[in-house]
Amino acid sequence: MTSAFLQIQRLRKTYDDVVAIDQVSLDIRKGEFMTFLGPSGSGKSTTLYIVAGFQEPTEGRVLLDGKPLLSIAPNKRNIGMVFQRYTLFPHLTVGQNVAFPLRVRRRPEAEINKKVEQMLALVHLSEFRDRMPAQLSGGQQQRVAIARALAYDPPVLLMDEPLSALDKKLREEIQLELRRIHQETGVTILYVTHDQEEALRLSDRIAVFNKGCIEQCGTGEELYANPASRFVANFIGNSNFLPVRITGRAAEQASAVFPSGHAVAAAGDIALPVGGDGTLMVRPEQIRIRAAQAANQSTNSAAGLPVTVRDITYLGDAMHYAVTTPWEQDMSVRMPAGDHRDSGIVIGTHAWIDWDARDVRLFAQA
Repeated sequence: MTSAFLQIQRLRKTYDDVVAIDQVSLDIRKGEFMTFLGPSGSGKSTTLYIVAGFQEPTEGRVLLDGKPLLSIAPNKRNIGMVFQRYTLFPHLTVGQNVAFPLRVRRRPEAEINKKVEQMLALVHLSEFRDRMPAQLSGGQQQRVAIARALAYDPPVLLMDEPLSALDKKLREEIQLELRRIHQETGVTILYVTHDQEEALRLSDRIAVFNKGCIEQCGTGEELYANPASRFVANFIGNSNFLPVRITGRAAEQASAVFPSGHAVAAAGDIALPVGGDGTLMVRPEQIRIRAAQAANQSTNSAAGLPVTVRDITYLGDAMHYAVTTPWEQDMSVRMPAGDHRDSGIVIGTHAWIDWDARDVRLFAQA
């Protein structure tokens, strides 16, 4: 594995009796797109602001390329920053905005002009060089802000909810642009968002924050397929959480029963005591649903559960089934739309759901 370029070590930040972040540690590789994902107040922005120099930690340190960063003044850290608000200078043209950090650094005029051309070409705004910010759309203004932040070749680019003010379609377009820009420049990016879909689309790795700590860090696929906690399972993707009673343990699986008495096996926290309560997590798209007659399963089968179909919604490429368990808990099931044809499943009928035991996870009861 490539050695860490940016190291966040045991950061802690308190405000009187309030702990904003606690023992946050993370190694980021050079050129990596690392996203801090979590709900409001989870500590992701506080961590970013400490790296930027806008806040001082109570404890801990940050190293950039092996050198301590926290003792350096914010304006001397040479780190790029893009905020939710575009923060463009309204009285300067697009080209002048991009040139500003280079002029502050007293770069030669020829170098400035060349760099402005390169940056505007990078964000596909070359023809807008002489326009004022007020003449641009929100998405265009944000692309100018990104060009300005990259103009002086910062080793790290910090981005704090930069797309949250844009509408969904424009946000998705800029996300694609960000991926392209990152691939073309190779800059190390720390990106803060509360949008899981955005994190999955953009990131090399994602650090999931909760209550001031990092719950889990990994690729989007790792977090989705193998969540380390119920919080991560709930925050990355959609999940059904079902109550179970642990009945036994094996090498890599635990056996359990639902409140209805139906048996189930699952991977996960096999340290849960036999006889104790747990929570089974299963994703909607990992569930198969069949008409009860077609399933040809007895009510004592360990393969799944009998359910009642409460609602069916067509979503274009998929069908969403809202079903109810024998103990009156609502569940979501998502299947390819083509599988619904001739299935015999209609609202109000009984059906059978099942899944692969390797796809579900077991957690301690919340």
